[in-house]
Amino acid sequence: MTVSSTTLYATTDSTSTTTSSSSSTTLSADFDTFLTLLTTQLENQNPLDPMDSNEFTSQLVQYSQLEQQMATNDTLDSIYSSLNTLSINSALGYVGSEVTVSGETAPLGEGSDGIDWIYDLDSEADSVTLTISDSDGNEVWSGTGDTDEGLNYFTWDGTDSDGNAVDAGVYTLSVTATDSDGESIDTGIAFTSTVSGIDTSDGDMTLELEGEMRVTLDAVQKIET
Repeated sequence: MTVSSTTLYATTDSTSTTTSSSSSTTLSADFDTFLTLLTTQLENQNPLDPMDSNEFTSQLVQYSQLEQQMATNDTLDSIYSSLNTLSINSALGYVGSEVTVSGETAPLGEGSDGIDWIYDLDSEADSVTLTISDSDGNEVWSGTGDTDEGLNYFTWDGTDSDGNAVDAGVYTLSVTATDSDGESIDTGIAFTSTVSGIDTSDGDMTLELEGEMRVTLDAVQKIET
């Protein structure tokens, strides 16, 4: 589901406002209490034995520091809100774009043509076996893959080993690569998908991919607009 910018601003502002309001309320209460105590102390001091000037100066310094702290917090809240807005606006630019995401688990959406995976071999392999499993860990397809060192591209058409179309959901690719001596070769895996929206409901910004899967921004390796 695509999240509109209006919804995002409302969600983000609400979270930011709650945090800011709590902090400001606490400081304001402390500030008001300090002023009340200082005023009461001045009103009830003994004219024949007035408040010590050093003590009065010290309290004025505390007053000044508290006032500065309130102003600083307001400034920081404003900066945080601005940075959050910039981050959301930047993420909105991802919507509709194709992204390359680190990870072996990828979404298969309703009516999708399949999943495009990329696997990176540290060295040339003698054999490569590709296995695809569903979200329950059940194997749905298995076959051989390219053995070249570096990036290799594999598109799965969304069917099982018998050629039957599988249900929409998330599927995991496992790559088993060995060299001529039968030694395992390290392999990195990524996939490509289209961004359908962004989500901030949990406090962290994530990208919604076709097939109802969410990924964090730091998992994105590449974006193509």
